Amino acid sequence: MTAPAVKPEGEPLERPSGVETGQTPSGNHFFAKLGPGLITGASDDDPSGIATYSQVGAQFGYGLLWTMLLSYPLMAAIQEICARIGRVTGCGLAANLRKNYPKPVLYFVLIAMTAANVFNLGADIGAMGASLALIVPANAMLLTVTFGLISLLAVLFIPYSTYAKYLKWLTFSLFTYVGVIFFVHIPWATVLRATVIPQVAFKKEFLMALIAVLGTTISPYLFFWQACRKSKR
Repeated sequence: MTAPAVKPEGEPLERPSGVETGQTPSGNHFFAKLGPGLITGASDDDPSGIATYSQVGAQFGYGLLWTMLLSYPLMAAIQEICARIGRVTGCGLAANLRKNYPKPVLYFVLIAMTAANVFNLGADIGAMGASLALIVPANAMLLTVTFGLISLLAVLFIPYSTYAKYLKWLTFSLFTYVGVIFFVHIPWATVLRATVIPQVAFKKEFLMALIAVLGTTISPYLFFWQACRKSKR
């Protein structure tokens, strides 16, 4: 007889419901399990990120495309590390910090992450209000406050499991990036040159844009969310 697989903690691994030993998960089961990771990965393309990339593109054109070659591998590696931590230990990053490090380290990380998340959340809601103000004749500040109230009410009164099932379908909106290629003229030679040949200017505006691009691409909330979603699967 073959011994059952066990987690590092000694607890038996749970098999997905409806999947027996030796069977391949069905397509429906695959898409059902795809949700949490897909939503977490897509969440990195948040409103503040879109606003940042738009402003950087408007100011510097293709000049910062080379950052994609630097930031994408870092983002993918961090998501992979966090997902593996959650999958192997069955705990999120905060729980692992509490188990393996002194409390001051845990408190410092949580306080720093909370502060970063507050600023990130403010930037997200502000970008949503400013974006809607471009197509709706309304005050951007009023729209921002409205989005904030709607988000707060949703968090307080709507269980995550209720609307999470719809979020994964909204990730299809990311294909609009691909669609843009067919509707605008793109100087591919310029794009390729800007992607592989870094253009660096030691100016305040350029350095701020560089920090903004890297910061919004590798967001702190992404680490904790990815680990938590994997630990609950």
